[in-house]
Amino acid sequence: MDLPDPYRDPDLVTLYDTDNPAGRDHRYYRELADALGARTVVDLGCRTALLTRALATGSRRVTGVDPSPTMLDFARRQPGSERVRWVLGDAATIPPTGDIDLVVCTGNAVQHISTDGLPAALRHVADALRPGGVLAFESRNPARRAWQEWTRPATEGERRTPFGRLREWLEVTVAEEGRVVLDAHNVIDDGEDRVYTSVLHFRTAAELTAHLLAAGFSRVQVDGDWDGGPVTDASRILVFRAVRG
Repeated sequence: MDLPDPYRDPDLVTLYDTDNPAGRDHRYYRELADALGARTVVDLGCRTALLTRALATGSRRVTGVDPSPTMLDFARRQPGSERVRWVLGDAATIPPTGDIDLVVCTGNAVQHISTDGLPAALRHVADALRPGGVLAFESRNPARRAWQEWTRPATEGERRTPFGRLREWLEVTVAEEGRVVLDAHNVIDDGEDRVYTSVLHFRTAAELTAHLLAAGFSRVQVDGDWDGGPVTDASRILVFRAVRG
């Protein structure tokens, strides 16, 4: 993910797992790892590694990769972190060993990869996977136009946190040609507005499938939900599974 650390505030990082708890998505990836009998797993864009640590069971070897040193510092302090190998970086930091069973990229993290950077990132993942290894990830469906819901009136709220009262909201500043620039505002008790900007790339199922095939993947499966439902314009997410050819 080729952005500066958007989670450089250690206070806000402590809220990440509360705001993004384990749900149906985590269960999907855990069940996939079990179904594949995956012995080696890489979690690319692992964030605070709630899922990463859950994947590290038994003799399975799990690596968590993330470009945010703040996120990784938090992850390393959590229970079960000793079972995970931690790597600061992006897809280029995954060794091209050709023996990984499964690479997951969750939390719509693939949307942080730029248009120019996506082909190389997918090739790095393909080089790390064994023949028959699987890449699994999800991305927001552009047909759903989720960015239209990211307005201050729709997202503003207040809550108490360990570091004081927090008022927060989202605001889109750019939305054009599949590229959305999103500001997350975080105002604490002293009035400081900690603004964190994300650049998100919305790609169709056809576009992502073409990128996967060009990177050397085959048998690309795209679902419209975590239960294997079809992709429609109403689908909130696109769930991908691609096999290294």
